[in-house]
Amino acid sequence: MKSESANSQPAFVVVVGSSAGGLTALTELISQLKEGMNAAIFIVMHLSRKGIGDFLVHRLQQYTSLPCAIGTNDQPIKKGHVYIAPPNQHLLLKENRMIIGKGPEENRWRPSIDVLFRSAAVAYGNHAIGIILTGLLDDGTAGMWAIKNCGGTCVVQDPNEAEYPEMPLSVLSHIEADYCISLSEMGFTLQELTKNGLAKKIEIPEHIAKEAMIAEKTATGIDVLNGFAPQTVYACPDCGGAMWTLAQEGITRYRCHIGHAYTENDLLLKQASNLESTLWVALRMMEDRKNLLNKLANSTENRGATSLASVHKEKATALREHIDKLKEILFSTQENNP
Repeated sequence: MKSESANSQPAFVVVVGSSAGGLTALTELISQLKEGMNAAIFIVMHLSRKGIGDFLVHRLQQYTSLPCAIGTNDQPIKKGHVYIAPPNQHLLLKENRMIIGKGPEENRWRPSIDVLFRSAAVAYGNHAIGIILTGLLDDGTAGMWAIKNCGGTCVVQDPNEAEYPEMPLSVLSHIEADYCISLSEMGFTLQELTKNGLAKKIEIPEHIAKEAMIAEKTATGIDVLNGFAPQTVYACPDCGGAMWTLAQEGITRYRCHIGHAYTENDLLLKQASNLESTLWVALRMMEDRKNLLNKLANSTENRGATSLASVHKEKATALREHIDKLKEILFSTQENNP
């Protein structure tokens, strides 16, 4: 006879990722879920890093009788419950429990959809169901690839109805989805997927399990990545460390040994952001130097040292020209940022 704890454990996990436009999509999805479903639901939504967790729990709870709560570390997983990733922390799954991770951002986000999906793939294999809803860029694509390659099920919101179709389109362009459907069909689809008999879990590919372990342990060593993936010429835009390429069936990502990870699009965005920040710092330093040179020119001229004052003025004038050129470069990079 199974214990009460065993009876409360779900046969399936449903992991949901969303970004821009996700609040409306999530409330519609959650409103369709019925009591008695043999699954637990986990949600990562890209929103503000502070204070949004309680708001999201309160908002979703208005649309469902299923208990909604923010996930906590080492918390047992119960079927029929909805768990939301806490603000600015990764949500990972182990068999029958959750892990809250404070490691580096992945795809510029913490919590990251890829981190949740990959951990679900490793912990639950073909009993994991991934859902990608409306959102920008491509967080969730690599995680959904892991779910598919561990035997799980891929569900994508029809991009034609998504408020922001980039995330669904990214998954569809890299992965053969099991379902590309309207939000209105997802509740029924989940009921059907989770009521069927359990298939035997398949063996988890070693490289997926290893990458999930990297996220779980927060950081890893250079030796691990050297044997795991080829090193690139790129430096990590967060910590400046070396990066390694993870290429999987058309999905190219980059990871440093500290734990930061990016898709190509997210790496471009982060590089552009860092470049702009660096140029602003350089501009400020050049303005400071120009102002100091002008001050020295005035003070030396007042003391009668006209020759030295002239030198300071020439340097300030030349610096003014460099400042104008740097501003042109800075504004150009802003216009051309992806």
